[in-house]
Amino acid sequence: MHDLRDAFRALRATPIVTTVAVLSLALGIGANTAIFSILNSLLLKALPVADPQELAVVSMGPTRSSWTNPQWEQIRAREDLFDGGFVFSTTRFNLAQGGRTDAVNGLWASGRFFEVLGVQPILGRTFTAIDDRRGGGPDGPVAVISYGFWQRRFAGAADVVGRTLTVERVPYTIVGVTPPGFQGVEVGTSFDVAIPLGTEPLIRGKESALDRRSNWWLRMIVRRKDGQSLESLQEAFRGIQPQVREATLPENWRPEDLNSYLAEPFTLTDATTGTSRLRDRYQRPLTTMMVVVGLVLLIACANIANLLLARAAARRHEISVRLALGASRGRLMRQLLSESLLLSGLGAALGFLFAQWGSRLLVRQLSTPTSNVVLDLGVDLPVLAFTTVVAVATALLFGMAPAFRGSRVQPNEALKEQGRGLSADRRFGLGNLLVIAQVALSLVLIVGAGLFVRTMTTLATLDLGFDGDPVLLVNVNAQALEPDGRGALYEQMWQRAASVPGVESAALSVVTPVSGSTWNNLFEFPDSPDLPERERIININMLTPGFFKTYGTRLIAGRDFLTTDDLGAPTVAIVNEAFARKYFNGENPVGRRVRHAPFPDRPGATVEIVGYVEDSVYRSLREPMSPTIYFPLKQRVELPTGINLSLRAAAGSPALLIRPVAEALSTVNRDLAFNFRPLAQQVNASLIQERLLAMLSGFFGLLALLLAGLGLYGVTSYAVNRRRTELGIRMALGAAPGGVVTLVLKRVGFLVALGVLIGSGVALYASTFVSTLLYGLEPRDPLTFVGAALVLAAIGGLAGWIPARRASRIDPASVLRT
Repeated sequence: MHDLRDAFRALRATPIVTTVAVLSLALGIGANTAIFSILNSLLLKALPVADPQELAVVSMGPTRSSWTNPQWEQIRAREDLFDGGFVFSTTRFNLAQGGRTDAVNGLWASGRFFEVLGVQPILGRTFTAIDDRRGGGPDGPVAVISYGFWQRRFAGAADVVGRTLTVERVPYTIVGVTPPGFQGVEVGTSFDVAIPLGTEPLIRGKESALDRRSNWWLRMIVRRKDGQSLESLQEAFRGIQPQVREATLPENWRPEDLNSYLAEPFTLTDATTGTSRLRDRYQRPLTTMMVVVGLVLLIACANIANLLLARAAARRHEISVRLALGASRGRLMRQLLSESLLLSGLGAALGFLFAQWGSRLLVRQLSTPTSNVVLDLGVDLPVLAFTTVVAVATALLFGMAPAFRGSRVQPNEALKEQGRGLSADRRFGLGNLLVIAQVALSLVLIVGAGLFVRTMTTLATLDLGFDGDPVLLVNVNAQALEPDGRGALYEQMWQRAASVPGVESAALSVVTPVSGSTWNNLFEFPDSPDLPERERIININMLTPGFFKTYGTRLIAGRDFLTTDDLGAPTVAIVNEAFARKYFNGENPVGRRVRHAPFPDRPGATVEIVGYVEDSVYRSLREPMSPTIYFPLKQRVELPTGINLSLRAAAGSPALLIRPVAEALSTVNRDLAFNFRPLAQQVNASLIQERLLAMLSGFFGLLALLLAGLGLYGVTSYAVNRRRTELGIRMALGAAPGGVVTLVLKRVGFLVALGVLIGSGVALYASTFVSTLLYGLEPRDPLTFVGAALVLAAIGGLAGWIPARRASRIDPASVLRT
């Protein structure tokens, strides 16, 4: 305690140095803790359920993790192999009666979902296997809601159990509320409403997926019995595999695909931390940022070590007096280390507060208007332990060298140096080595920031092949309507929306650009019969006339679809440039024919290409322009429950169309549910990962530059002060001020050049690990490396020039009188 009191007094004596050190550490430790909090929640934290280590995800080999309901029913019938299991599927439920969609996060779950997880409600009950029946159980269709939804929608009303909740226009009775810590088993999302799987036909009617053997939409988790290993349970599953496969053969599959289906092995993986699509997407970017903020902390430590070295040198007289009065070297070293630990502790405390705010800000950056990311970022033991370990490690890292050097002072040497002296320019002294390390690490961060910022810029300025700014997207849900009437309804809806004042053009389509959705099929080419199957799988879209005009995509040759291209007319298609390049050597494809085999409506039908359009992005900005074939929507027999209406605004923001279009669609059919989204917003949402990496790496790159510049300035200023007598003598003997500036800058230039050289080697090696996160440039891009080196050289020159200019103004007479 005595050491800490003395350390506090010593730090208070130099408030500027202490403040800079604490803020540097707070930012470094806080950034590391914030990223670790997200990684911990996403990758490491166990599900808040009973004995999560006993849970296992069941999949079919490394590529297929989804199941059909017939498969689940077969496995459920063999439940003696394991201690309970369930299937689930995340979705979006519409709670509105009609008009604008009131979408919430939904969960289809089999009857024992809550029972197997050991989740107890805080109000009412959870649904059980009895409720998981077709049409509902004894209490009819029931629903369980989450704690968060209960608070938002019902203000925490105590009488919520027994109320009716309309889900996709079907009334469900709320029977229970889950505890606040339970968000489901899909990490990164939180369910609002969970309903039994067996009630799915009430919502989807004739389009129910419960009996379809080719609808892969469920994920499966089972619980191991006491003492049962994951390997033994996997063997048990593979033992029943032949029977399950034979009983659930998909319809209309080719013999070779069925053989693959029969042979693909059941695989079990640990589910302690649940499942997560967000984890798969962001694990690598977040790990990369963890390395980045770790490097920033190292740079901050090097900076503080240099400050403490200079401070220890300034206290040499004090330390020598203590030694002369009998203080032991161990006692002095303990005192100096206590100061480091106190600095680190203050930085960690402030950094922990920063991390709580920063981690939540980062999670908000991952969310989009249609996908809200939810992670448990509460303070727990792993986060506290991480912060404590980082704080102690940083204290030792930046405090050990100053403490060791300070304790080695000889009493007579320090007392003699108290007057005047000359100081040699030790080119590879500890302070200089720390500056070289700072510059090297800063170069690595600046190169990384340059690569990520240029990736973001390249994607943001990419030629999409369409003009999205004036386009408004309307997603229409016609689930409540009979399938036979959808064609006429969609036609009427399209025409009504196109007549709204301010709408320049309108079109319907199954897929919209950059939505993340893909629809493809297998095609045959009479001119290239030997193409392998993977080369014949092509992206498709179904749309109405006016689609290309609405999106501003140029028609190169041929014609657009006509209203007469319906089921009674020959099957026609429009293809893009990538299609023509790949399959027709870039020649005009209009008039050529292809066959789609199989196709749900017309298996093996011959298709005539009547139009040829320029390339446009299909699913993702990162994907190259891929061959795409477009079909008339009116030539599809079974229309989907959901359709996309695209509207091009004649002038102004497309958001101005929302109200009049909503009114127009409501007059078509009151049972339609729809939501609006500007296409530009959809494109921007696809850049979340790149924007986050560019923003964070850019910020920490600038911080590294600042710290490196401060480090160079501090070391140079300290060296100039130490050599003040020497420089004064030089100038008294005739040295010009310009010569003094050159002398100082040569030293700075040497440190920067050596740091850049070392940092370039590290960056060349490390850049290959982020190649998958880049787009449009190589990880060892020369322009980025040269630019980073020039920026560092400029910062180094500025940091060295200020003390050099001050040194050139030394008055030799005043120095010699000292």
